[in-house]
Amino acid sequence: MVIRNPTRLLALGLLAAGFCVFVHGAWMGVKADIAQVLLAQSWTRAIDGESASTPWPWADFRPVARLSVPSLGEHAIVLSDGGGESLAFGPALLDASARPGEPGISVIAAHRDTHFAFIGRIETGDELVLEDSDGRQHRYIVTGSEVVHAARSGIEPETRPDRLALVTCWPLGATMPGPMRYIVWAEAVAI
Repeated sequence: MVIRNPTRLLALGLLAAGFCVFVHGAWMGVKADIAQVLLAQSWTRAIDGESASTPWPWADFRPVARLSVPSLGEHAIVLSDGGGESLAFGPALLDASARPGEPGISVIAAHRDTHFAFIGRIETGDELVLEDSDGRQHRYIVTGSEVVHAARSGIEPETRPDRLALVTCWPLGATMPGPMRYIVWAEAVAI
């Protein structure tokens, strides 16, 4: 079949390009859903005692905790190493911060438009629960939130009292990166 009309050729080209964009977008969603299933399986293996339970063989991170916000019905598997790859799949516990239950500040970061999309709904007084891979639950009460410049966040992981900082980019509804961060602060509660 020979197409001699350039308008028709352009329309077919645009249609093919649109189809490719649609397929790419759908594939990204499917990959994200599969990744969450693999992360859940990896978390199950971690709480069963497997020490290096990566979700797939080439992953450079592993699940280290499970964050729950009971008042919102939200939960997420927290990954090790706050690098770019782990943040693509879930919240990450920053390497320089305290582990849940250790003295200091545990800092968990995630993207505002995916795994921390709920962060703006957390209110002062809400309970946050971090379950570690040993099955221990660490409870925190939200004491407030603030917006800070990333270079001057004021987060010093070694300081007391034992706290949890949930960190994401600001403003919450934006799609472009920027220097500002939104932090939800919570203090440890003795169980």
